[in-house]
Amino acid sequence: MTQKETTKRAAKKPAPKKSAAKAKPKRKRASKKPSSSGWGRRIWSISWKCALIVIAAVFIYGIYLDQIIARKFEGQKWHLPAQVFSRSMALYPGAAVSHNQLIAELKLLGYRKVANPRQVGEFSASKTKVDLWRRPFLHPQGSQIEQRVMITFDSQGVSSVARNQDGRQLAVFHLEPVLLDRIITGDGEDRLFVPAQKIPKPIIDALILVEDRSFYEHHGVNPFAIARALMVNISAGRTVQGGSTLTQQLAKNFFLSSQRSLVRKIREALMALIIDFRYDKNEILEAYLNEVYMGQDKARGVHGMGLASQFYFGRPIAELTLPQQAFLVAVIKGPSYYNPWRYPERAQQRRDLVLRLLMEADQLNVAQYTAAVESPLGLRRADKPVHQKLPAFFAVVQHELARRFGDSLLKQSGIKVYTTLDPMAQEAAEKAVKKTMGRLSKNDKSLQVGMVVTDKYSAGIAAMVGDKVPGYKGFNRAVEIRRPIGSLIKPFVYATALSHGDKYNLATPIKDQPITLKNGQGKSWSPKNVDKQFRGEVPLLTAFKKSINVPTVNLGMTIGVGSVATTLDKAGWRDKIPEYPSMLLGAVNGSPLMVAQVFQTIADNGRYRKLSSITSVLDMDNNPLPASPITPVQALDPATNYLVQYAMTQVVDSGTASRLGKAFPRATLAGKTGTSNDSRDSWFAGFDERNVAAIWVGRDDNGKTKLYGSSGAMAVYQDFLGDRPPISLRRTPINGVVNGHFERTTGVAKQAGCENSIALPALESSYHPAKNCGDPLSWWQKLTGG
Repeated sequence: MTQKETTKRAAKKPAPKKSAAKAKPKRKRASKKPSSSGWGRRIWSISWKCALIVIAAVFIYGIYLDQIIARKFEGQKWHLPAQVFSRSMALYPGAAVSHNQLIAELKLLGYRKVANPRQVGEFSASKTKVDLWRRPFLHPQGSQIEQRVMITFDSQGVSSVARNQDGRQLAVFHLEPVLLDRIITGDGEDRLFVPAQKIPKPIIDALILVEDRSFYEHHGVNPFAIARALMVNISAGRTVQGGSTLTQQLAKNFFLSSQRSLVRKIREALMALIIDFRYDKNEILEAYLNEVYMGQDKARGVHGMGLASQFYFGRPIAELTLPQQAFLVAVIKGPSYYNPWRYPERAQQRRDLVLRLLMEADQLNVAQYTAAVESPLGLRRADKPVHQKLPAFFAVVQHELARRFGDSLLKQSGIKVYTTLDPMAQEAAEKAVKKTMGRLSKNDKSLQVGMVVTDKYSAGIAAMVGDKVPGYKGFNRAVEIRRPIGSLIKPFVYATALSHGDKYNLATPIKDQPITLKNGQGKSWSPKNVDKQFRGEVPLLTAFKKSINVPTVNLGMTIGVGSVATTLDKAGWRDKIPEYPSMLLGAVNGSPLMVAQVFQTIADNGRYRKLSSITSVLDMDNNPLPASPITPVQALDPATNYLVQYAMTQVVDSGTASRLGKAFPRATLAGKTGTSNDSRDSWFAGFDERNVAAIWVGRDDNGKTKLYGSSGAMAVYQDFLGDRPPISLRRTPINGVVNGHFERTTGVAKQAGCENSIALPALESSYHPAKNCGDPLSWWQKLTGG
């Protein structure tokens, strides 16, 4: 057998069996159980991995929130509403402002009358003087500092304005304008931004005491306050205390909804931590003071302490008393619940609690606390609106803003619009409209009204009413109507004639005889006088002041209809003027605003300046926006215009507006009544030294009213002056006008003292009386002097 075969056999040979003694029984293998240390390692592994994931998620989410916060805080925190201001009352020697009118303006601005002014916002008054401590304010021409002045008056208005500190006379002194309204766009939030440094310290102290005592210590979230609030709420069985910090409240107000949920609270806390880490405490406090919800003004949410001060007390926050400051902090907890007009006792109790906390914190002594809690809330009158309802005027303002500055202007944040509105004139106009229309509407409830008042010196719109219900927002009759202006055109007919001084003067006889005119289609027109009588001839002044139709048509046809149209156009009439004979009696359609424009030209010594409602606009940084200046144009010769003014004073003295003159016998006023065919339209235009007014009374359906200019529109003006006493016209002599004397029947120039003569102003260039009471000088005598 070979070795190879031997090896194979050995491999195939079975192994020997073990003995029974040595054999071990077989057992099932048991499963291994992990030790407690193994479980701990596994839980730890899972936990730190989850923690890393959560930390990474929170970190990423924090970065996201940080970007949101940064955009808000470092960009534009709020869209501040456009503020619309009234005109700023200017006081200077000779200003047409009376003693009573200044006091009324100061009360409107919230100044307090005292025996002796001791701080900003106070004034005292005697019969001829007003001692005023003016507030600082932003004027279009620059910031105005607080200043104490003595203003002295005489019968003509302001006689002097002097600084109290050194007696220095001031050339001009401005009062702050009235904030008329803020134009809200979008979210309905209204606020008046006030920097933190201008918030009174007691408000900040009280706020921190009441809302967040550890504000300067915590980092946005106060765990101890949260725990304390939780325990109190559990003990009470309901939510009676919150643990949110001021920073958390700010985060909620700025970025989150008021919905209560754990997710929102977590997000609120994260945001508060980020805000506190990124920004200074004072910056956070300023944002809170201007963001916090303080109440509801109809559809507008009142936000921030600055606007709340005006909303509740009608004055700037810097002038609030200590109890009023405490109330602002008190009302934060629940503006509706502590509404002081609806729940005065509840509101006062909450205010007194804030005062007590201040006393306990040694911010007040016992005497101060006692005096404060015994004081009334001192609220503004509930019927005195925070913002004015001026639909007619605001419509004109918005149209002018769009025309001059573009449609997108009001979308910009923080712009300031300074208008020409005179709040006292507006108030007087509204009262006059309500009173007069209430009386006239007893006979005709469909009567309506449109009224425009301008400032004679600035050519600005001082007041506007577009409906017999002044606050009604709808059809603006002051601007939008087009009705025949009737006899209001006559001053321009007579101005055209008087400009020809060699042919016409105020005493020139004018034909009052029947006249029939035919047009190109063969239709005839025979104008009639109101009394249906003809006088043969009447002096020009008589024809004017009595508003006699036929002499006016005869005069107008002589001087030319086209010449009259040119005069009216120069005076500022910008609609088409129909050059027909009927135009001479007012067959020209216009609105109160258009009438005010041309009579403003007469009141302003013949200067045409386009009426405006805006003086200037400042952007968010208080820089003026560029605008084209309004350049005056001498439309009417000043001397001729002077004669027209004189004739208009005679209308009030002894003409169709004589009832107005009797109502104000001590004032020289100018006016003109107007009535269209069939008494469908009642018109009046007039002026004193300060204001020009144009008024229409009629029906929207163009129906008959049974009113004349003197019984309808002039009645509104008379009531207007009753509430706003007129300042007499200053009829100072001007170059080119002399005191002339004329024969009553012929209008021939005479020497003073001649029999049957009348004294009237005349153009110097054409006034050539005889040296005696005989015939006037011939051309040769004029040339040779004798």
